[in-house]
Amino acid sequence: MAAPHLSSMFEVEKDWIDYNGHMNMAYYTVLFDRAADELFLEMKMGPDYALQRRLTIYTAEIHLSYIRELHLGHRVRVSSRLLDHDEKRLHLYQEIHHEDGWLAAACECMSLHVDMNGPKVSPFPHDIASIIETMQREHADLPPPERAGRSISIARR
Repeated sequence: MAAPHLSSMFEVEKDWIDYNGHMNMAYYTVLFDRAADELFLEMKMGPDYALQRRLTIYTAEIHLSYIRELHLGHRVRVSSRLLDHDEKRLHLYQEIHHEDGWLAAACECMSLHVDMNGPKVSPFPHDIASIIETMQREHADLPPPERAGRSISIARR
């Protein structure tokens, strides 16, 4: 597994552009979600996992930071890294980078492992937990992301 995980290249689509002439805020989430799908597929938690084992990942909370506008035709890649985990949760951090290297957005996410028969939050099976542990070790050597752990507030003087 790469550290961090890098998505395939995505291109900003025409339908994603709003009346301000840039990519609408909702589609940043689409890009982060598509990259997470690629990551989860590599972690053996893709569509087959949901279909065959009736286990999946739900998003519990996200925090997005919009850094620089994206426009029609821009090509981007998303880096994803595992910051932390426990028996039922994944704490992920992602960044969208333009193909020229500049940062467009950052996202921090808490995901839950869900038994679809409930649905209810449930522990990762041993084989998946092993994959997560391996990823955690590989991502532990990365420098801490500057934008992780932020909260929303208005700074007062």
